[in-house]
Amino acid sequence: MPAFMIIVVKINEREKFISGYGKEAAKLVAKYGGEYVVLAPGATLLEGSLDGYTSVAVSKWPNRETAQAFWDSDEYADVKKLREGIADCEVLLVDTP
Repeated sequence: MPAFMIIVVKINEREKFISGYGKEAAKLVAKYGGEYVVLAPGATLLEGSLDGYTSVAVSKWPNRETAQAFWDSDEYADVKKLREGIADCEVLLVDTP
């Protein structure tokens, strides 16, 4: 059953985020079998406490295990370091029926 990783991001240094973390994360998403279905800035908060989290990324994965393998990989741990100090992220992993 497919799974989706939903990420909302508050980016403080957009160009640095996109050219560093964004570029490298995209390579790993593809390598691990995921695909982006949404990559978009400009989200509007309608309810809740994520004020300032205006960028959204949604990736589709063959299943939860594949997405989790990507998330837990040493390769991704290294890439996540590229966003330290320049962005705050909230991440959900959701199975679909």
